[in-house]
Amino acid sequence: MKRTGLIGLILLAVAFTASAQLDSVIFYPESDLEYIPADADYELIEDRLSCIENEIPLNYNERVHAFVNYFAVKDRDYMRMVLKRKEVYFPLFEKYLKKYGLPEELKYLSIVESGLNPTAISPARAVGLWQFMPTTGRYFGLYQDWFIDERMDPEKSTEAACKYLKQLYGMFGDWELAISAYNTGPGNVRKAIRRSGYKNTFWDIYPYLHRETRSYLPQFVAIMYVVNYAHEHNYLIEDAQFAWETDTVMVKKYVHLETLASQLNLCLEDLQTANPSLRYPMVPDNTRGYALVLPAASKQRLLAADYSILDSAGRVGKEEMQKLAQASPGSTYGREKIVYRVRSGDVLGTIAQRHGVRVSDIKKWNNLSSNTIRIGQRLNLYVRGSGASVASTAPVIKTKSDGTKTYVVQPGDTLWDISRKVSGVTIESLKELNSLQGNNIKPGQELIISR
Repeated sequence: MKRTGLIGLILLAVAFTASAQLDSVIFYPESDLEYIPADADYELIEDRLSCIENEIPLNYNERVHAFVNYFAVKDRDYMRMVLKRKEVYFPLFEKYLKKYGLPEELKYLSIVESGLNPTAISPARAVGLWQFMPTTGRYFGLYQDWFIDERMDPEKSTEAACKYLKQLYGMFGDWELAISAYNTGPGNVRKAIRRSGYKNTFWDIYPYLHRETRSYLPQFVAIMYVVNYAHEHNYLIEDAQFAWETDTVMVKKYVHLETLASQLNLCLEDLQTANPSLRYPMVPDNTRGYALVLPAASKQRLLAADYSILDSAGRVGKEEMQKLAQASPGSTYGREKIVYRVRSGDVLGTIAQRHGVRVSDIKKWNNLSSNTIRIGQRLNLYVRGSGASVASTAPVIKTKSDGTKTYVVQPGDTLWDISRKVSGVTIESLKELNSLQGNNIKPGQELIISR
């Protein structure tokens, strides 16, 4: 199946507020490319916006005006970068917006989100062109594990973004509110509506929104204006980028990308750029199958070799990559998921020890910012083996000739675990019977549980 190829680029960080005072405009008379026009006239911009307004209102005011002058005058490097990239991604966005019956103007939202960078990662761990958080991404079908993050897949993430935007518009019936909800979540928009006395327009609830969200819609309007009137602000893009002609190959087994690139006479960076959802330079063993994106000519070369190239690329670096995956903090590689309900007396340390994982793993799997947990809370744990926790396995008890009974310590066991597994045994009795001064025990150790 044909799909759009991609050019991978680095997102330039942009931090500013709508109320920021702009620096003086610099004029370089010796070069047309460096010439920066003066701040655009307020009435002129308002008139131009009215000419491009379609389904989404493009309300103009001083806040939007400040962002227009920021993008048109002050941060011209950022806008040049965006203007270079837009022809790579806009056709893709337009395809899915049309599929879901959404306004074409929404394609500009990805500029505000990521600067059109498919591998962008925010400090809050939002990822991709459309900056999906992990939970929201999974809700809209974007698969994520140690090897693959479909939030970085331009096709899949764009379709997911369209589904989300359509859902948000269905909630609010207003595009300005739907766009704001995309940034802050529908719950925060509803909260702002309540605090405003149940007013129902963005500018009416503006004072009650989070600061970032107050700037979000004005940036969207400003970006749309500057992109549409780039020439009038002397943005002359001579090195615009365009999509490659690509095709896909369904791969279900491990492939070392550097080896594959070498055999197909490709640059490894280009191969990674075409497959931004691969977090590392490899395709993992995957029963789901991975649609590996290749230049169209390279796929023909692969077919001509009867896929032997893939076989040879599957023999390099696999063991090293598996070890790296298993040791990585928060990795789920080779593990099975169980759900653990927090009980009275639990802390993350004992839960981690009981299941043979690390506290840092549990925090990463459950998006915990601290060690605080509450009774009844459900925690996702990824354990090795059959997926059953150590605490739920049958205790290994031996009876000696003199009638003494012992318990064989299992990996992850604590004295508290053993007291729960073995009837009639307490932590105090275990310490007394085994002359233990502390709580330290190790797998394979035999502890007396009764005489």
